[in-house]
Amino acid sequence: MRIQLTAVFEKVKNGYIGYVEELPGANTQGATLAETKRNLKEAIELVLESYRQIHEEENAGKEVVKEPFGILTA
Repeated sequence: MRIQLTAVFEKVKNGYIGYVEELPGANTQGATLAETKRNLKEAIELVLESYRQIHEEENAGKEVVKEPFGILTA
């Protein structure tokens, strides 16, 4: 399986904003395009980690099966 995410970068008055179309909440800003790209990678990691924590709390006490499903690399 291959998943392609789309990063969008927009030039604004004080630098750039960036977000991932397919991942709500993964957005950031930076003074330069390079900084914004670095920040966006971190934002993706933080969003995925927060989703993981939310679901761990929701599944507490339930019998669930968890297994690795895939890896995204950038």
